[in-house]
Amino acid sequence: MPSNRGIFLLPNLLTTAGLFSGFFAIVASMNNQFEAAAVAIYIAMVFDGLDGRVARMTNTQSEFGAEYDSMADIVSFGMAPALVMYNWALADLGKFGWLAAFIFVAGGALRLARFNANMAVADKRFFQGLAIPSAAAIVSGLVWVGTKYEIDPSSISYFAAILTICCGLLMVSNFKYHSFKDVDWRGRVSFVFILVVVLAFVVVATEPSLVLFSIFFLYALSGPITTFRSTEKLKLEDVIGDADDDDCVESEKSEQKKNTSKTSD
Repeated sequence: MPSNRGIFLLPNLLTTAGLFSGFFAIVASMNNQFEAAAVAIYIAMVFDGLDGRVARMTNTQSEFGAEYDSMADIVSFGMAPALVMYNWALADLGKFGWLAAFIFVAGGALRLARFNANMAVADKRFFQGLAIPSAAAIVSGLVWVGTKYEIDPSSISYFAAILTICCGLLMVSNFKYHSFKDVDWRGRVSFVFILVVVLAFVVVATEPSLVLFSIFFLYALSGPITTFRSTEKLKLEDVIGDADDDDCVESEKSEQKKNTSKTSD
């Protein structure tokens, strides 16, 4: 009988390219090539955006590809930006520095695990918490900006640590972030829209480090703003935790009562 074993080449090749970019960023930061390290993480973001779309377009989606993509993401967008930031500005802070980097890595791992677990029931229009590539873009973007403009890392080391910690916490938060998955990429648009897109590329090309860092930083702020505006009465579960925890507890209690009553009968 013919075997169906094997993996699809193209999407997994793109995932491997993203993984390589993340690994290169780590090695580059160890050699004090921080600008190259930061750019490599942004390149990994491009490959990460392509692999899933290519898999859907070519009908080559697979469970292996989804798992491989998650493993690559924790390296490229979890370990890589944390180590790049640590080598650039956090090493001199001692224990506080590496703990800040660890919080980012742990937040990224938890974010990916929750995303994979809730994929079937999640609202496609919004992300629950800051996506790990966006968090990586902020952390590596600060390194890129600091290197580009020759900022002394020791002068902003505590700011860098706080920013790294905040990105890690935002990833495990319940703040709503627009996913842009409801955009009709195949639909028709006006000529003015295309002109705006061209101008946007021009703006990014003028100062890519500063512009990209600013875009992702503002995107990170959009989550709390969107959540606060869409919620009449803010609750703890709107910020962190699972909103259905209480419901799960109640259902478990009711199930235990049913089992107890059946046993007594």
